[in-house]
Amino acid sequence: MATTELPPTTTHAVAARSLPQIVAHKVEKPNTGWTSWVTTTDHKKIGIMYLVLTFVFFILGGVEALLIRLQLAQANNTLLTPQTYNELFTMHGTTMIFLFVVPIMAGFGNYLVPLMIGARDMAFPKLNAMSFWMLLLGGVVFYGSIFFSPPECGWTCYSPLSSSNYLPTAGVDAWIFLIHLTGISSLVGAINFYATIANMRAPGMGWGRLPLFCWAILTYAILLILALPVIAGAVTLLLTDRHFGTHFYDPSSGGSPLLWQHLFWFFGHPEVYIMILPGFGIVSEILPVFARKPIFGYKAIAAATVVIAFLGLLVWAHHMFATPSPTIVLVFFMMSSFLIAVPTGVKIFNWIATLWRGTIEYKTPLLFCAGFIGTFLIGGITGVFLAVFPVDWQLTDTYFVVAHLHYVLVGGSVFTIFAGIYFWFPKITGRMLGEGLGKASFWLMLVGFHTTFFVQHAIGLDGMPRRIYEYDDVGNLELYNLISTVGSFILALGIGVTVVNVYVSLKKGAIAGPDPWKGNTLEWYTQSPPPANNFDSVPRIRSVEPMKDIRRQIARQGESLEPRVPVASASTAPEQGLQPS
Repeated sequence: MATTELPPTTTHAVAARSLPQIVAHKVEKPNTGWTSWVTTTDHKKIGIMYLVLTFVFFILGGVEALLIRLQLAQANNTLLTPQTYNELFTMHGTTMIFLFVVPIMAGFGNYLVPLMIGARDMAFPKLNAMSFWMLLLGGVVFYGSIFFSPPECGWTCYSPLSSSNYLPTAGVDAWIFLIHLTGISSLVGAINFYATIANMRAPGMGWGRLPLFCWAILTYAILLILALPVIAGAVTLLLTDRHFGTHFYDPSSGGSPLLWQHLFWFFGHPEVYIMILPGFGIVSEILPVFARKPIFGYKAIAAATVVIAFLGLLVWAHHMFATPSPTIVLVFFMMSSFLIAVPTGVKIFNWIATLWRGTIEYKTPLLFCAGFIGTFLIGGITGVFLAVFPVDWQLTDTYFVVAHLHYVLVGGSVFTIFAGIYFWFPKITGRMLGEGLGKASFWLMLVGFHTTFFVQHAIGLDGMPRRIYEYDDVGNLELYNLISTVGSFILALGIGVTVVNVYVSLKKGAIAGPDPWKGNTLEWYTQSPPPANNFDSVPRIRSVEPMKDIRRQIARQGESLEPRVPVASASTAPEQGLQPS
């Protein structure tokens, strides 16, 4: 019978040396100061820096959103000037997409992928560090524009609005450099993810045993590799139009504004799935743990991930239904948009089937996953409405689209990000987040989100245009907008509760141990937080749930599941055994 390798303990390691060797062994004090973070190539530290930095940008983007909602809470409000409103609108959208959702998924991937596949680090550690610092530099360049001239062109920076003839401010240049710098960051990181997952898996971990989160990150990386060069080319042409006399997007000189839209949305629609596919992977890892049953349809979920990515490359022009395009083109992109709902529906049905008749534990990570499923489903349904191009003609410039966008991105990304924070916080820090505060955060966020954005469907159907800073009090528009603004502050309060929870738990949280959730994947095999080298030994992988196999093997051998070091020292002790399950 094959045996399972268990991590050696400190006692075993010391016993293997003779006394003279121990005496002669020079113990170097590790560098634990701030320089250890600045110079690190450890994927875990880089992952933590990604998570912290992107959450800071998330708070900045949230404050910008609250200011926008305050301006819109009352008809004909004068709280903000039109210019300030446009600047906030641009910075909010750009921050949330390019500085929060996409890179925070890279943060989860950096920390978890090597642990999940049994690797010591990423394939290219120095490039990994470079990707983080390029992200930081992009954020600094973009936010540095507030000291001279922030951009006002929206997060899409449509040309010719963003050309020098219409918007000569240097803030657009800062936006262009942000796209380049964060694009380099994401491209380098994507290549690193692909190389790591393809070449550094543990023995026995074939493609059919790869964790679903790693499938999601692999697909995320491939989409980035395919889509980023297109947006890089698009913004380079915009830069030359602004400063070097070219006219790629200038219709008065033979250019075409539609060229910008095609290039931007060929990147922009895959970007939607770049933002939500890792969230799908997070949900696919969390649900079976708290349902206490295997994921339903592992192969179907993995295949659906790949199919969604493929179809996501084919439907970019459904963002352009209002442009003068031939009807046959509109029909093609409409049918393609309908088709992409099929693999997405497969995932939703499989997640529900995973929960069906499971022994469910209602912990905070599961609540955020459940909130995600319902919220994202609403966003998907409204997306089907907008995929019908005659309907889109009526709704494309209204708040209905704003509501749809936030149901897809907040429902598909932010809820899953918070689920991942609550699920993997014990592994990252060695301490548990408070369940009481966690559940309070979830309910505040769920109620606040739906209060904010559900009513915006009605605002759009009543004809309120998007991207405006004031409106007349017609019908119920002022009431609806006031409700939406109140909801935004409830949502912000829920996020604040999680921030408080993290702060308190870092200082006083319960010690987690290596496997507090009785998880399924390999990151729970090592101590919490993991040591610098991740693993002293890696078991042979025999299924998609290696930790279940390990626990069964230990039970058959009659070994204790108690930790081999005192729980109080779990955060600093060398490799230890499994926590009681």
